[in-house]
This record gives sequence, structure tokens and C-alpha cells, in this order.
Amino acid sequence: MDILLDRIQSPQDIKDLDMAHLEQLAREIREYIVSTLSETGGHLAPSLGVVELTLALHQVFDSPVDKIVWDVGHQSYAHKIITGRREAFLRIRQEGGISGFPKISESEHDAFGVGHASTAISAAFGMACARDLVGDDYHVMAVVGDGALTGGLSYEGLNNAGASGKNLIVILNDNSMSISPNVGAMAKYLTNIIANPLYNKIKSEIWDFTGKFQKMGPRIRYAARRLEEGLKSFVMPGVLFERLGFRYFGPIDGHNFDDLLPTLTVIKELNGPILLHVLTKKGKGFKPAEKNASVFHGLGRFDKKTGSPIKSSATLTYTQVFGKTICDLAEQHPNLVAITPAMALGTGLDRFAEQFPQRFYDVGIAEGHAVTFAAGLASRGIRPVVAIYSTFLQRAFDHVIHDVCLQNLPVIFALDRAGLVGDDGPTHHGVFDLAYLRTIPNLTIMVPKDENELRQMLYTAVSFIHGPVAIRYPRGYGENVPISEQFTPLPIGKSEQVKKGNTIAVIAVGPLVHRAQTAADILHHEDGTRIEVINARFIKPLDRDMLKKVAKDMKLVITLEEGTLMGGLGSSISEFFIDQNLQTIRLIRCGLPDEFMGQGNRDTMLKKLGLDAEGIAATVRQGLLQNNFHKSKRIRDLFKLSKSL
Repeated sequence: MDILLDRIQSPQDIKDLDMAHLEQLAREIREYIVSTLSETGGHLAPSLGVVELTLALHQVFDSPVDKIVWDVGHQSYAHKIITGRREAFLRIRQEGGISGFPKISESEHDAFGVGHASTAISAAFGMACARDLVGDDYHVMAVVGDGALTGGLSYEGLNNAGASGKNLIVILNDNSMSISPNVGAMAKYLTNIIANPLYNKIKSEIWDFTGKFQKMGPRIRYAARRLEEGLKSFVMPGVLFERLGFRYFGPIDGHNFDDLLPTLTVIKELNGPILLHVLTKKGKGFKPAEKNASVFHGLGRFDKKTGSPIKSSATLTYTQVFGKTICDLAEQHPNLVAITPAMALGTGLDRFAEQFPQRFYDVGIAEGHAVTFAAGLASRGIRPVVAIYSTFLQRAFDHVIHDVCLQNLPVIFALDRAGLVGDDGPTHHGVFDLAYLRTIPNLTIMVPKDENELRQMLYTAVSFIHGPVAIRYPRGYGENVPISEQFTPLPIGKSEQVKKGNTIAVIAVGPLVHRAQTAADILHHEDGTRIEVINARFIKPLDRDMLKKVAKDMKLVITLEEGTLMGGLGSSISEFFIDQNLQTIRLIRCGLPDEFMGQGNRDTMLKKLGLDAEGIAATVRQGLLQNNFHKSKRIRDLFKLSKSL
């Protein structure tokens, strides 16, 4: 059979497709997504659920003139494929490939860059206002997953847009929430009525006519509006949106072109804020994803026949160690609870949810609420652990300051995906946490060098620290170190000397400690240089005694961190040296530059940044030459060699 997808280079190529060909194209796109993601990984289930909706939007509307804003963006794979990126899709989320999210610089069809949830309505409303300010004429649509409506920003956008009366279309892609219990023939029938052009014309004329009656007109209008709302609320869930100022349509079947195309064609001609409620199934067309959409929301490589993940290591991940440890601690501490903003599986709290269902809270995509909710619990003697991706805690910065740290409440923040996350790229790199968190009073900040130290840090935080704590750890596999079942408290604010040396000290944090150890071995083996390696462990409070000793005994200090250099560990140590009038010691800070990092394999990215073992060794050699500690030809040759690699 002819492969229809091969002929689709832009949305214009689907404008004249009939229903049968649209359905064929939808099947081919699903097969293409599954086949590609089985090799690259990615957000599978969300994108499979919106294939028909994507095709219908592009057939009825005219992108890029009309603007489509995808909330979160992991629904946008079919959109990318039909907007000239079919071949590039083979390298989605890979270094040098296209982004896994909409990206303005990538395509004129990507109206807004996204990666965090609940932003689409506000952004789309901004576009609608910009359109009207300059006198342009185009449609603006926000495609919002039901999960995004658990975020407060969505309602702020709805409230503002609805009150404005401006032309804006919000499409609610409902694939799991119980937002529409009364779906059936009556609901579909009523939707067909209120979407009918004749119905809307009559309604508008009656509205204008009754307005001419000064005394009875308002009463008639009020009665008519209440009658319509009462009928809608009986069979449909849309009154909330109507109260916010939106004309509500739906729910309709998001996989049925017979429903999608006529409805979109009608609402395209209507004025004012419109909300279309579309029902879809996550993972549609791929049985394993349909059965377990949460597992297939975002995943690595998998067997496209069975859906089974292809594991690259038997080593435990940091997330798995966190999940087990928090359960072990909950056994000892009956007042310990766990909170997550819609990330139970991603943060490893699925195990806790099963074992302690009464002590587990998934608050939805509402990071600010999660933090303040935890503060309320902590104020009444509960020990909350908020498990959240580092990149998403950025959204709750004010809540961390005002609601937790200002009141010195014992909330523990477990920051997963800290540092470079690889394939998800700049929207998901957790590289700013150290810089912004260390500015907050009362907050203790810890970073484990490996998975066993993560376990001990959690124990220390729960059992011995009576104020707010943040523990940040990376995505993916640990260092494959032995994990002690026994808990051992860490001395608060104290570093760890992992290798003894002289002249040069490398102060590292997180998994870079192990890379620094390897670099030390390389240097010792190749030229006899002995460097001291220190595991900082605590970003706040700093180990002041260790720093004073280093300043006294060493001539060069190198700091290593998998975070932004501006405001991070190196900055903190630099500030300490200045405040203590210790500027005579030479300091080299190694970390991430002042730019948004792209996507790609984490190890490859660290290598390019000089944060792998060889890169660290090269930095040490450069420091040796610049400080004239050694002038041997052997050192110069090794330095030149390392720079050429």
C-alpha cells in the first residue's frame, strides 16, 4: 500500500485529504512515532493520544499564520512530523536533532516554546492581545491537557482571557480526568445543536432583540441564560468554563474525524473566547501504552513489539534509591508524609503510595501549592518530603522562601533530575537550583556523591535537621556503590576528604566527586601528581574549617559542580575566601557557563564541558602550568595532548 506519510511535507499537504485518507495518515503517524521512540525514547503516550486532533487542527486552520500553542509540548510529536520535520524526527531529543518540545527557533509552526505545564492559555492569550493591538487577523489556539488544569496558572489565564471577550480558542484534551461523567448521546446531540451556525445566529438575534426591552429585557435574558446553563450542566461539565467567560463545546470524541472536523470548522467562525472539550485516550494505537499510560508517558528505549523497556544497566537509579529509602524512613517515623506534583512514578514515590496510601499526596501539576501545602503540614508537626524535579521547583521559588524558609518549617525537598538531564534539553535541565536555593536563609542544602550517600542524607535530614532541607541528586543510574541498609548520620555542614594530596585541592559536589577521583588517579599514574579531592556534601552551610585549611595548605583550589557557575558552589567558596581576606589562593571554578544548555547524552555533554575525568585532569594540568608548580616537559606534553583530545 502507498505510504501516505511520505508525501506529507507541510500542513498544506493534508488540506484536501478525505476522511479515509486522514484515518490512514493517523495510523501511519502512530506507527512512525512508536518505531522512532523505541530507538530514541521520548514522550510516547501523550503524543499517540492527539494524532487525530493534530491532523484536524491543521486541516481546518492555517498554521503558521494561525497559532497553535501546545501546553507542556510533549503532545506535539505528530505536529512536528507533519510540519516538515519527518526526517528530523528520527533524531528527536538527540544531540544535533530536534527538540522533544515545541521550540520557536526550530520551526515557524512552533508558535511558543514550552516544557513546563499550564503555560499555554496565558501565552496564547498574550498572542491574541498582540494580534488585536497591531490589527492582525488570525486564530490563536491553546491545546491543553487535562493535567495542566491542575495548575493554577491555567485558571489565571482562563479568568483573564474569559473576561476580555477576545477571540481565543482553548482545546481541552481530556484523556484521564473525571471531568466529564455524563458523556453519551444526549451530550453529543446538544453539542451538535449549540455548534450549529443557525442556532448561534438565532441566539444572537434573540439576544439583540430582547435588549431593546428596557424593563423585561434583562429578565428575559437572565431566564434564558439560566435555562441554557441548567440544561448544559445536566448533561455536560462545561458550566465552570462558561462562568469564566468561555463558550463551551463538547465533549466530543477526539479520535473521530466526523466529530472533530465539523466542530472545529464551526467554532473557527465564532467570536469571543471558546473552549472545546475533546476526549482522547493516552497511548492510542499502541496496546502496552493504552494499558499503562503513566509508564509510557516518558520513557527510554523499548521493544516496539512488547513495550518492554531496554535497560542499559543493572545499577540502581538515584530515583529508585530515594523511593526505597523514603519507605524505610516512613517505617521509623509515623509522622513522615510524601508529596509530589503529579510525579509519583517519576520521583519513585509509587512504592510509597502503595505502602502508605494515607500518607501520600499527589497534588497535581501545582508546584507552588505542593510547597505551601507541605508548609501547612509541617506547621502542625508533620514531616513532609516534597519530591519534585529540580527544574519544576523553580516554579515555586517564592513559596519556598515565604511559606517554608521564612517560618523555618521542617520541609524536606528531594530534588530529582538535578544537573544535566540529557535528552529533554534546556526546559528540563536542573542546573539553577544551587544558585537560587543558597540565597535563602534557614535552608540546609546537601548534594550526595553517590546513591548510598543519598540514603544517608535523607536519614540525616529526617532525623537530625529541624528546619528546611533541600537534597539534590541527578537523573539516571548511580555509581554502583554498595548501599548500606544501616543508617549513618552525616555531620551537618562537614565535608569529606576522599583523597589526600598536596598543593592542589579539588572540591567537588555530587557525582563529579567520583570523576575527580578518577582524574586524581590519572594524574598520579601519568606524572606522579597528587591532588587532594574533597567531597563538599553541603552547599549550605559550607565547611568553613575545611576551607580555611585548604587556603592555608594549598596553592590552587579547583571547584567542580554540575550546575550554573553563577551563584553555585564555586561562587560560594570564592565569596568565603574574599570575606576571610584569603584572596592570595588561586581559584578555578568549573561548571556550566551562563547559557541554556542544549540536549544530548549527559556523559557527552559533561565531556564537552570538561567535567569528565580527562577534562578535570586537563584543568589540573593547566593550573599547574599557569602557577609554575611544575615546568617539566612531561607536564607540558600531557597538557597539550589532553587539549587535543
